[in-house]
Amino acid sequence: MPQDATGSYSRKRCREIMTSDVVTATPDMSLREVAVMMRDSDVGALPIIESGRLVGIVTDRDMVVRAVADGKDAETPVGDVISRELFTVGPDDFVFEAARLMGDKQVRRIPVVEADGSLAGIIAMADVALQMEDEREIAETLEEISSGLSFWNKE
Repeated sequence: MPQDATGSYSRKRCREIMTSDVVTATPDMSLREVAVMMRDSDVGALPIIESGRLVGIVTDRDMVVRAVADGKDAETPVGDVISRELFTVGPDDFVFEAARLMGDKQVRRIPVVEADGSLAGIIAMADVALQMEDEREIAETLEEISSGLSFWNKE
């Protein structure tokens, strides 16, 4: 990737672009409660917090694939269907590190976590895209993150 293409966000830190006012859930909440929170907040994923620490994330897809498809009912604890394998960045990490992680791990959101494990915020693909300098860059970067192509290894 040419140097100038990464310039707009290579120097920015995650804390500068993350959403810090994040709606969260706990593992003991029911699928129904979490689905209502997602609907009311207009989000497709919620970080799961337990004892002040990030322990997982649940997406609308998780709820369909791991819950509905498996016949779980609406009162099932969301902790039964969350993703516990987390890919995170720290608030002082560079934004390009979050973008690289999104592409490498094929995820659309990256929790931003403090050293003590507490949630500081979340970065979505759209947050990264807003840092791009032109529309072509935005389209190419989003396509590469979504497809899993490593845009960091381009010549």
